Amino acid sequence: MGVHQNRQSKARVRRRRAADKAFSPSLTECPQCHKFRLQHQLCPHCGFYNGKQVIQVGE
Repeated sequence: MGVHQNRQSKARVRRRRAADKAFSPSLTECPQCHKFRLQHQLCPHCGFYNGKQVIQVGE
């Protein structure tokens, strides 16, 4: 079995893997229906994006 040419320290490996953690998505309030939605995305509740209705959402 091969041996590493240059061994990575534990701190270096753990610092790199710290970015792999799961994160919660950042939500913002929709200005039309005041429900939470993802940033820069169409509101799934009312169908508005950037002050304009993009799709019709049936209830």
